[in-house]
Amino acid sequence: MRISIPANCNPREPFSGENRSLGFRAQRPQTWVPAFAGTRSSANERGFTLVELMVVLTIIGFISAAVVLAIPDPRGRVIEDADRFAARVAAARDEAVVTAAPMGLWVSASGYGFQRRDGGQWVALEDKPFVTANWKGGTRALVGKDGRQQIAFDGTGLPTDPLTVTLAREGERVSVTVDMAGKVMVGG
Repeated sequence: MRISIPANCNPREPFSGENRSLGFRAQRPQTWVPAFAGTRSSANERGFTLVELMVVLTIIGFISAAVVLAIPDPRGRVIEDADRFAARVAAARDEAVVTAAPMGLWVSASGYGFQRRDGGQWVALEDKPFVTANWKGGTRALVGKDGRQQIAFDGTGLPTDPLTVTLAREGERVSVTVDMAGKVMVGG
């Protein structure tokens, strides 16, 4: 039987180095060196801790959520259509009072417009703020069987009839009401 002796084995010290793997007990303790010795980087080359990465990811998540919630629907909400419509109806009422001439309003499922009484007949207005307008995409007015409602304001600002127009879009509904005193209200 042939025995091989490792090259780094010192025959004068039989219990050191690789001889220990043969089951002999070393007489002098050796210092333990970790496996990653020499691979440690300097202090200015350290990476991020897990906590730091989690904090950064949480901050990014909060900022992303805020941005998504802040982006408005390009069509707006139906309440915005109702507010715009109510403001224009109130402007028509005020115009009737200021000019002491009757103003008319018509509403259909797809839009609304204004008229002025001139020479015994109704003339459509196409001047701002009384330009004929369509509802924004997806919005429709619930105007009853006739498909159109119409009222007029006299020179004192009183309407010929009360008016309630309900605007609807994707399950959201808002009513705009004109009472007999000429008051324009937006309700749920």
